Amino acid sequence: KTWELHLLLLLGLGLRSQGALPPPCESQIYCHGELLHQVQMAKLFPDDKQFVDMSLSTAPDQVLQRFSELAEAHNHSIPRQQLQEFIQQHFQAVGKELQPWTPGDWKESPHFLQKISDAKLRVWAQQLNQIWKKLGKQIKPEVLSQPERFSLIYSKHPFIVPGGRFVEFYYWDSYWVMEGLLLSEMTETVKGMLQNFLDLVKTYGHIPNGGRVYYLQRSQPPLLTLMMDRYVAHTNDITFLRENIETLALELNFWTVNRTISVYSGEKSYNLNRYYVPFGGPRPESYSKDAELAETLPEGDREALWAELKAGAESGWDFSSRWLVGGPNPDSLSSIRTSKLVPVDLNAFLCQAEGLMSNFYSSLGNDSQAERYRNLRAQRLAALNALLWDEQKGAWFDYDTEKGKNLEFYPSNLAPLWAGCFSDPATVDKALKYLEDSQVLTYQHGIPTSLRNTGQQWDFPNAWAPLQDLVIRGLAKSSSPRTQEVAFQLAQNWIRTNFDVYSQKSAMYEKYDISNGGQPGGGGEYEVQEGFGWTNGMALMLLDRYGDRLTSGTQMTPQVPPCLVAALLFHLLLSFLPW
Repeated sequence: KTWELHLLLLLGLGLRSQGALPPPCESQIYCHGELLHQVQMAKLFPDDKQFVDMSLSTAPDQVLQRFSELAEAHNHSIPRQQLQEFIQQHFQAVGKELQPWTPGDWKESPHFLQKISDAKLRVWAQQLNQIWKKLGKQIKPEVLSQPERFSLIYSKHPFIVPGGRFVEFYYWDSYWVMEGLLLSEMTETVKGMLQNFLDLVKTYGHIPNGGRVYYLQRSQPPLLTLMMDRYVAHTNDITFLRENIETLALELNFWTVNRTISVYSGEKSYNLNRYYVPFGGPRPESYSKDAELAETLPEGDREALWAELKAGAESGWDFSSRWLVGGPNPDSLSSIRTSKLVPVDLNAFLCQAEGLMSNFYSSLGNDSQAERYRNLRAQRLAALNALLWDEQKGAWFDYDTEKGKNLEFYPSNLAPLWAGCFSDPATVDKALKYLEDSQVLTYQHGIPTSLRNTGQQWDFPNAWAPLQDLVIRGLAKSSSPRTQEVAFQLAQNWIRTNFDVYSQKSAMYEKYDISNGGQPGGGGEYEVQEGFGWTNGMALMLLDRYGDRLTSGTQMTPQVPPCLVAALLFHLLLSFLPW
C-alpha cells in the first residue's frame, strides 16, 4: 500500500524525481509538465504570463494527448512553428473568460471631492474616480461550469483589478483598492470583493496571491481582517461581520499553521511569522526566467531557489534586495532567501489583525475569543520589541534567522507604526529621526523602496503607493506637530508625483521612478503597468485626508526641513499682522 501511494504521489507530481517539492497546482498545463516547459522555454510570447492566462478550447485531457503525440513525433523537441500552431489550435486569447463590468454603485461625484481645495487636483480626483469603471471585471459563467479549461479561479462577484497585465484580483492590492472604493462610496462593490475573498478562504483555507490556479500555493500580505474593518466602519454592517467572523479566524489560522517560525533570543523563544512556500518548479507566470536563473546553480539547489522565489512573490515584494541581503551575491536574484527572514511588515499586519479580531469578537459579545486575540497581539508585540525593534536606530528591522537583524532601510521598517503595533507614543518621533538619519526625506518625489539599486522593481529608484502609506499614516499617528507636518509633506510629494505623471501621460502607474523627477517606474521582470488600482486608491486616500492643503503647484525645496518651512511661514504671517 505504501509503495502504491508513493507511485500515485509521483504520478500526481508529473513523474517528478523523488524528493522534489510538489508543483504549484495539479494542472499539467498551467502549473507543471512538458507542455508548460516547452511553450515557455520557446518564449512564444513577450511575457510568460500571457500563455498561462490563456484558456483551453477543448478539454485538458485532449490537449495533453495531442501535445504528447506532437512531442513524440518530434522526439520531444518541437519546432517553434509547430508549437505556435498547436497553441493557436488549442488555446484562446487572453481575457476571453472575463468581461468588462461597470460597477452599479459607481457615483459621478462622491462626497470626498468637496474636501479638495485645489481645482486641478479636484478635477484629477474625478478622473481617478472614473478609472474604477475601466478596471471592473466580471468572470463569465463558463469558468464555473468548466473550471478545468481555465487558469482563472472563479469568483461569484465582480471586482476591481490592478490593471495592465493584471486582469485578475490580487490579494494585498485589493486593500488599497477597497479604501479608494469606499471613499468613492462604492460599498456594494467592496462587499462583493470581500465575499469573493471569504469564499476563497472557505474553499482553500487562505487567499491566494492572485486569482489564478498557479498562484494557489502562495498567499500575499494578510490584510483581509483590515478590509473587513474598513468595510464595517463605512457601513456598520455588523450582520456581515457576524456571518463571516469565523472565516476571518480561519485565514489567520493559515498563517499560524503554515508560516510560523520560532526564534530564540537569550533564554526565550518567540513565535513570529515568515513568508514560506515549499512548492517546487519555476513560477508558471515567470517560467523561463526562473528556469534560466536556476541553470546558474547546481542541480540540487534549484528546487530551493524556486521555493524562495515563490516566497518572495508571497511577500508582495517580488523582488527586492530585502530578500537577497546575506546571500552569496546580494545583487543577484539567485541569492534569494526570503524564508530565512522574519519580516517586519508581515508581523505588523498580523499584529494589527489580532487586535481587530479582538475588537470584532468584543463587539459581537464573545469575550473569550476577544481575550484570546488580545493575548495573541500582546505576545506578538513583545516579540516585535524583543527581536525586531532597535532602540538606537529608532525603527524595526527584518530579523535574519541566520545572521541577525538586516539593518538596511526599507519603508516596511515603519510598518508597526502604521499598524498601531507599538506601546510607547514616543516611538513615532524616534521613527522620524530614523528617516532623517537614513536621508530618505531628501527624495522629493516619494519614499524610495530601498537604498540599493539592484535592477529589481522593489528597490531604488522605485517608489510604491502602499509603502508611502506605511510611512505617511505611521508618522501621522504622532501627537507632535512637527512629525505630522513631515507626514503631510510626504503626502504632498507623492500626490505631486502622481499628478505630474498623469498630466504628461494620462495614466496612473503601479510604481514610480523618483530618481530623476517623478516618472513611471521600471526594473524587474516586466514593463511598468498602467491602471492602477492601489495607486489610485492611495491617491484618493491622501486627497481625502489632506485635500484642504494639498496643491498641484510648485514643490518646496526638499533640503529645507518641513518644520523649518512651517516656522518660516508662521514668522512671515506674524510680520504682516497689524500689531
